[in-house]
Amino acid sequence: MTATRPISILIAALGGEGGGVLTNWIVAAAAGAGFPAQSTSIPGVAQRTGATTYYIEILPTPWRELGGRRPVLALTPGVGDIDIAVASELMEAGRTIAGGFVTRDRTLMIASTGRVYTVAEKAAMADGRYDPDRIIKAIEANAQRRLLFDIEQAAKDCGAMINAVMLGAIAGSGRLPIAPDIFEAAIRADGKAVDSNLRGFHAGLAATTHATLTGSGEPNSKRARQTMAALAALEAEIAATMPIPYVMEGARRLAAYQDIAYARLYLNRLRPIQELDARVGGDGKLLSETARHLAVRMSFEDVIRVAEAKIDPERFRRIERELGVKRGEPFKIFDFLKPGIEEFAQLLPPSWARRLLSLAERHHGLSRLRWGMEINSASVSGFLRFWMLAKLKAWRRYSYRYQQEQAAIENWLACIREAAERSTDLSMEVIELARLIKGYGDTLKRGMSNFRAIETRVIRPILSGQIDPQRGIDAVASARTAALVDPDGEALEKCLAEFEKQADFPVAAE
Repeated sequence: MTATRPISILIAALGGEGGGVLTNWIVAAAAGAGFPAQSTSIPGVAQRTGATTYYIEILPTPWRELGGRRPVLALTPGVGDIDIAVASELMEAGRTIAGGFVTRDRTLMIASTGRVYTVAEKAAMADGRYDPDRIIKAIEANAQRRLLFDIEQAAKDCGAMINAVMLGAIAGSGRLPIAPDIFEAAIRADGKAVDSNLRGFHAGLAATTHATLTGSGEPNSKRARQTMAALAALEAEIAATMPIPYVMEGARRLAAYQDIAYARLYLNRLRPIQELDARVGGDGKLLSETARHLAVRMSFEDVIRVAEAKIDPERFRRIERELGVKRGEPFKIFDFLKPGIEEFAQLLPPSWARRLLSLAERHHGLSRLRWGMEINSASVSGFLRFWMLAKLKAWRRYSYRYQQEQAAIENWLACIREAAERSTDLSMEVIELARLIKGYGDTLKRGMSNFRAIETRVIRPILSGQIDPQRGIDAVASARTAALVDPDGEALEKCLAEFEKQADFPVAAE
């Protein structure tokens, strides 16, 4: 019929991401441009064990040139025959590669760097997450071209669904003979959430030219422009001196969590680790893993962070989508909180907080006191309560919780540096202990207590030379695992007691 070969597109999307709508947009745009097109879909399975895949073929020859002939298009993707592979999640990109669909000679891979963890990853007792760097390396090795960015975050930033951002990335890739305005016409013709879908489409287009993924254009305020300029300068510094993905993402995370100065503190804390890594031959892993855990530790969950999360616009949009709330239709969101003395003490100056906590320790009834709250965060009064707490971000530096966390972080970093001087494997185990510290209230207290127990009874004896570092590596790993699997601490205590029983400590002279 014709020597022209169809353009094949394979889309892997998770449930609820609008993969079917995305497919319809592409087919409608092809029809609007006058090209024959055909699409099919294969439903995925439940419990995040597979995506729903969509396959599209577009013949880049207009109908008017076919002389009444109808092309025969395939219903299923062929191994090695894909021109554009699109994945809304990084693991699904890996699945398309494992299936042989992505090839070096022809495939453009458009994939999100974000993750939605599988049941197997989340069910693992320890860290069961798959290494994302392995998937990215596989994409680099197998795809002819690639466009990788956090599609989900881009969608959140502009208040759109993820499928609209994916459409923009496809349109901007240059692989389809269809102009962007035709894709826009397909979105408008669909008639559903047109404004938000167009914002997402433009965000995807911007990603193909390495532009900033925002839905609101240039920031309006002078302060916002200064912040973006400062962050850009910091990112350029990181790219030049510490080009590790975790460092870049960590700096961005902490700039959003607090401010640019806090992100720079993060970078300054990593510089000694970078020098140490080079000296002990850590091959960058010591720096990379420290950067990953340090970013999480520095963005600790306090009352201010919880309040920010409660009034996050994306949270309201997500709830609206889940409930099927129509535009302009009122709804309520009730948040149930039960803060105690420790949560209130977090926000106080350190000296005040210590007095209050000391008083609570002397009067056990006070320490057990909780205030139950039911707040409608969608109401004006409820929103303002969270908003006022969220506005205390500038005060965070002077709060008891901030001072407590920074002291604990410095102690942890000092342990890493000391351990690395003896064994890089030991330092990696010390880095992993950061996983014990999370949350707030009783969860935080248990985590801090477990960390101190492992540090005092295992790490310090290793660093003082009482225990062989190689033997200590297994001890730290076992203690950490025991602390993670048993929140009550009984397994950790048994593990530590068994370790001390087997240890042959030299008796110090009195």
